Amino acid sequence: MRAFEYPSVFKGGSLVLALASALTPAGVDDDPCFLKGFAVYPQVLARGLLVLADVTSTRYFNYTPVSMRDPVLSAQGDRLRAECFSACNSVYARLDLLQSGFDGEIGYGTTNVDIGAELRKALTQVKKEDRLRVEVGRGGLAASHFGSLAEDIVGLEAEVRQRPVQMPDRWVRALGNVAGIHRDMRPAFTLNAPQAMAFVASLPSATGKAQSGWLTPSPAGVKLMPRRAPGAVKVAGLHRLSALKRVMTDMTGMTVYAPAEPDTGLLMAEAGLPGARITLGLTAEAWQGHSGEGSLLESLARQDVLEDAESVGSALEFDAAVDEARIASRWDMSEERVQAALALLAVSGKLGFDAHDGAYFHRELPDEPDRVLKDNPRLVAARKLTEAAEDVGGGQWAVRSNGTEYRVCYDPVQGAQGARCTCTWYLNHQNRRGPCKHILAVQLKEEKE
Repeated sequence: MRAFEYPSVFKGGSLVLALASALTPAGVDDDPCFLKGFAVYPQVLARGLLVLADVTSTRYFNYTPVSMRDPVLSAQGDRLRAECFSACNSVYARLDLLQSGFDGEIGYGTTNVDIGAELRKALTQVKKEDRLRVEVGRGGLAASHFGSLAEDIVGLEAEVRQRPVQMPDRWVRALGNVAGIHRDMRPAFTLNAPQAMAFVASLPSATGKAQSGWLTPSPAGVKLMPRRAPGAVKVAGLHRLSALKRVMTDMTGMTVYAPAEPDTGLLMAEAGLPGARITLGLTAEAWQGHSGEGSLLESLARQDVLEDAESVGSALEFDAAVDEARIASRWDMSEERVQAALALLAVSGKLGFDAHDGAYFHRELPDEPDRVLKDNPRLVAARKLTEAAEDVGGGQWAVRSNGTEYRVCYDPVQGAQGARCTCTWYLNHQNRRGPCKHILAVQLKEEKE
């Protein structure tokens, strides 16, 4: 539980974004300052923050406007990343503000940033030609000589009751699953600026009909088609990309990402902006939240992953791009062990994945040792079923659960992703949302033996 001591303020060409207490390389900082300088592209920054505000205040499945959650902000030396989820948890949004978009230094740390209703209204007034001074956190406010703005904020402290900030549990689960999903994403097709603007302009509004189909690249850009074609990517609930309309005229291009199997419905759209990038990640269905994907369960089932994760986690320093080769060399680990350790750190909320860079990035959330088990009940159930898993030969396993015997086909070489089970979960989802508890139980038993 944290609190904002004052609200974010935009006035007189100066923008001060309020931060809660931050986790930094030096420990907890109750009065952090992540940035002080000028925005090179003021309108892009303002519109990017509005995209996050639009997403976090929208329930895309059965549209309903809701109160906003505060985005998670990570400062990583050469960029600021602000992340949030929609109220229905089916849309992940991230704004990457790059060093090229700032005239100033960026610090290190993770916290929440206040984007309230008043600030949201004020950001719509930022113009392209404005000279916008930005203060992320209040650490340098006294020395920056804002004049009337500083006086206004000091005055507001006495009037504004501290607003508590609490990370929703489902956000932590979802951050871990997003990392696992986006790690497997690959560029499907790229649009230039005119094509990207035309595509975003054609998107249905957030309140519009949930269109589904195949996004199909063409010489003119991209079209939504009812059937699969070469290079096409399946999408469900196209209206969930509608927040990109805010930055439509600023786009320098767009890349659409999808898994190796493009018919899963999982999709990620990355809009290039001057000095920034905006990423929207969609689940396979508009009613499906990221917090239920279970994409990291296979890695979490490994017995030695906890010890490896502690070693790897000690070497993280708010990296913008985690160097896996350096970690493997430093700790004398195989590539597979490093990947499993990073997966565990991701599910704990300590790592995200940037498909543009093809690398994990470090964000630090308050440590909760039991979070992994609490957030993954399938893994807890699998551990209880381990002793009930029996090898019957020929790659077949029998797992008894609640009086019923389920058959699992498991090949140690292929792992859980190549396994099959006779349970209802597998019949409905296969391994698209992570393996079922019976497959996980077999994996645990196989490794133990």
